[in-house]
Order: sequence, then structure tokens, then C-alpha cells
Amino acid sequence: MPYTAPLRDLRFALDELAPLSSIRSLPAFHEADPDTVAAILEECARFTQGVIAPLNRAGDLQPPTCKDGRVVATPGFREAFAEFGAGGWQGLMHPVEFGGQGMPRTVACACLEMLQSANLAFALCPLLTDGAIEALLTAGTRAQQERYVPRFIDGSWTGTMNLTEPQAGSDLAQVRTRAEREPDGRYRLFGQKIFITWGEHDMAGNIVHLVLARVAGAPEGVKGLSLFVVPKFLPGPGGEASVRNDVWCASIEHKLGIRGSPTAVLLFGDGHGDAGRGALAELVGQENRGLELMFIMMNAARYQVGLQGVAISERAYQKALAFARERVQGRAVEGSAGPIAIVDHPDVRRMLLLMRAHTEGARALAVVAAAHGDRAREHPDEAVRRREQSWYEFLIPVVKGWSTEVSVEVASLGIQVHGGAGFIEETGAAQHYRDARILPIYEGTTAIQANDLLGRKTARDGGAVAREIALAMRATARELAASPGEDLAAIGARIAGAVEAFETAAQWLAKTAAADPRGAYAGSVPWLRLCGTALCGWQLGRSAQAAQRLLAAGGGDEPFLRAKIATARFYADHVLVQAPGLAQTVLSGGAGWLAANADDLSRP
Repeated sequence: MPYTAPLRDLRFALDELAPLSSIRSLPAFHEADPDTVAAILEECARFTQGVIAPLNRAGDLQPPTCKDGRVVATPGFREAFAEFGAGGWQGLMHPVEFGGQGMPRTVACACLEMLQSANLAFALCPLLTDGAIEALLTAGTRAQQERYVPRFIDGSWTGTMNLTEPQAGSDLAQVRTRAEREPDGRYRLFGQKIFITWGEHDMAGNIVHLVLARVAGAPEGVKGLSLFVVPKFLPGPGGEASVRNDVWCASIEHKLGIRGSPTAVLLFGDGHGDAGRGALAELVGQENRGLELMFIMMNAARYQVGLQGVAISERAYQKALAFARERVQGRAVEGSAGPIAIVDHPDVRRMLLLMRAHTEGARALAVVAAAHGDRAREHPDEAVRRREQSWYEFLIPVVKGWSTEVSVEVASLGIQVHGGAGFIEETGAAQHYRDARILPIYEGTTAIQANDLLGRKTARDGGAVAREIALAMRATARELAASPGEDLAAIGARIAGAVEAFETAAQWLAKTAAADPRGAYAGSVPWLRLCGTALCGWQLGRSAQAAQRLLAAGGGDEPFLRAKIATARFYADHVLVQAPGLAQTVLSGGAGWLAANADDLSRP
């Protein structure tokens, strides 16, 4: 089934929930006027639907190939990437001075969702390049910025992030790749990196790796890591890709999903280059400060992976809905003369509504998070910037962790809606499930996001940001409860119950994390699930408010607006009601977990 960009819902989230008017009022974003934003979104929809989406199945069936260190992308990817670069999409949210368009990330997130829905494997390449741009703009020298950023933005070069090694997955203290100082101030790198997304390909003239390594004599652990920029081809005097560096692709992985994206094993300093043994590298920032700089890339990537969860959920929902409307099977439970489309069977309708509600809730939360990020960067009032940054940081692990977990559930429901046909590869439903399954794993597993949310974002400030968010949620609940109409009042009541659960769990964690860390962290993933459940319910409640207001004013698309209210009501009755149970798991779930030791897990 062809992909259709959900422009109406994206525009609704931007206009009513972000809201984009608050972003447009910031001096840096005055050019993001309604006409410009509409033109960008419509052109992105045209491009992703017509150029990128048709390659999604091809990437799954004809993955990249690797021979003698050279990776050839899926047929059609190279041409599509050239069009992506020529269209200015890589530079949408990056500075004008380097060739970008300087649009707010709130606008960019809508375009990123469309790109990732169209072809998740393809979209991973520009995702990593975005992270490299962010890192160099934050910590690179002016010379490094001028050398690399314009070429990233115009699509002639791409970027990667190199952390993982065979013995060092999430535990970066175990990184062994070493950096040796050269007399000219550069370094030579020696080591192996694995799971490097788009670490080798033929879609661009150069690949620039940002690599964590350890300089001789550096402290042990993460405090001794430095960040280096390592191009595949060393730039010549005119900036062109020139001499082959000593970085080599040993192989690419054979994966469950996202098969169109090559995942490389890279060797640094293995003697394959033309510039001597050891991969020539430049330090980014200061020695032994690499991890904090890499986190700039990781946080950018984590947000975008959360968007991938929204994107794959949207794609799976569209496919399931189309199938349910076409598939005629069985009779209505109340009795009918003949078979009906399965979309009219109660449980199929329930599954489709759950898919829709999860997708729209996660989308709304991602858009709102992006808006907090834009205001944190560009608001003229320092106090407002600090507050917005604290909210943005709280939301990032939820956007990443919750949205990706939801995507697996939504994609699985998509298979269930298809019935037996969903288990057959030819229908395409299984690809969405396989593609989604990596999302709760890479760029930090769900547990890593949950630990971050609990330790750094909830307990460290004594639950202060969580209390601020709870106040805002409670205000929405009161407004909904006072609204005319049964649906809005019911949604308000469910949000009020979720807020109480959220506050109870946050207060307990803030008090317990230091005194009983194992007991508190036993509930970290339930806490993340509670946050995702409550926060998405809050945003859907705000959506229902906005839809009711527009209906009362006689503006907008009435069926669309009524569907927004119905979706929020469904989520309130079927998902938000789980919040109190999740809070109980946070508060008491550690008892059984701590009672069992490792030996108790084995079978007799």
C-alpha cells in the first residue's frame, strides 16, 4: 500500500499543540510564517510519498551488498539521496550561514516523521548526519565547521556516530580504540567499531565518522574518552575528498529489519589507507571530554528515534486500516444478511483505534517536545530558556523510550488485524514489525532511557520538573471536566486520575532513589511507561479541547475534528486507566524483583 503523509494531523499538532505561533514569535524563526511552513510540509509530503516511499520494500528485499570493503546501496537509494540533498532537506533545521534553511525543529520534526515513515532504513543516513552537524556546531573549531558542515548540509558528505565495540556496548567505559598523537597536532586511531549505521556506502562522496577513542595516558573509564572526526577521504587543499584514510569496512550485518540500512563493522588503523598506517583524525573539543560531546549527537539521535517510533506506527496503521476496509469476512455480531468488512467487527475496530490513539498521542508529545527545545534555544528570557530546557530534557527519554515501545505494539497489532495474511511477508505488514523491533534497542535501550528519566530527570532535582508538569496536566484536566459534553468531561476525569498516579510515583521515586536505589530502579521502566501513558493522554486531551473549540467556531474539517475527540476518548478509557496500576508497580514492584536472585531464574 502506498504511503500517505498525515498532513492534516501534523498541521493540527503544530498549530494547536506546539503551538507554532509561539515559535514563530521568536526572533530566530520569524521566517517560519504559515505560508512557508505549509509549502515546506506539502513539498516534503510530495517528495517522501513519490520518491522515498517506493524504495522501502526494495530496501527490505534487496539490502546493500559489501565486497572488498565497498558497500553498494539498494538500487535507487543513491539517486533518491542525491534528490534529498538537492532539495535542501538535510539543512532544513540547520544554520543559514552554512547553507541550511534555519527552520525551527518543531517544523523539521514533521518532515522527519514523513521521511522516516516513507523509508526508515533510508532515513537513518541523514539522521546520523544531523547528529554530526550538531556536534561540530557545538564543539568543533571554526575550521572544522567550515570544512564539514556545508558538505553535510548539501548532501555531498554524510556523517556517522562510532561508539560501540565488541566488548563495549552501552558500557562505554570499556572502549579500547586508541588515539596516538601526531607531531602536526592530529591523531592516528587504531581499533574496531561495530553496529555503525551507514558506516560505509556509495551514496555520497565522503563519509565522516565521529569516533570515541582513548588517548594514551588518559584516565580509565568514560572520563578518559575523547571525540575525533575521521573522514573516509581526507579533505584536500580545496576541501574536496582526496586521499583514502585508514578506515575500512570489514563487513555489514544481516539484520531482522531495517535491511536497507547497512550496519558496518569498521576497522581503524588496519593498514588499508593511502595516508599511512592509522586513521588520521582531528580532535573535537578537548581531550577527555568526548563523552559529553557525543551525548549531543546521542540526544539528537534519541529524539529522532522516538520520531521513528511515531513514523513506523503511522505506516503500520495506514496499512492495517486499508486491509480492514477491504477484507470481507464474517457476519456482524448483531446479525446480518451477509459477510461484512472486518473494520466493522468490534475487536478489529478496537485494535485500529488503539493503533491510531497511540500514534497520535506519541506524535503530539514529540511535536510538543520539539517546541520546548526551540524555545529553550531561542527565547530571549534566560529564565524561560532554563525552564523550557528542563522540560525538554525530561521529555526526551519519554519520547524515545515510550514511542518506540508503542511502535512495536502498534506494528504487532497491524499484523493481528491482517490475520494470517499479516504473517506472510508478501503482504508487507511483517516488515513494519521487523523494522520497529530495533527502535527500543538502539541509541540506548528502553531501560537506559528509563534509568535516565528516573535518575537525572526525576530524582536529581527532587521531582521539581515532574511537579511542574503535573500542575500543567491537572489544569488541563480541570478545564476538560468543566467543558460541556460527555466526552471532554470523561477525558478530563481520566487525566485527573493519571496525574494523581504520576505525582504519587514521582514523589516516591524522588525520596527513594538515593536511599534504596535498587528498589527504585526496579520500577524505572514502569515509571517511563507511566510517564508516556499520562503525557500522551494529556496531549490527546489538549487535542480534544482544540477540536471542540474549532467545532464551536465553525471552522475546520468537522469529520477530522470529531475523530480527534473520539480518539482522545478511546485513549482515556482504554489506556489512561492503566496509569494507577503502573504507579503501584513503581511503588511496590521491587519487592518481588529483589526477592529473587540470579540462581532463582534458572530452571530445575
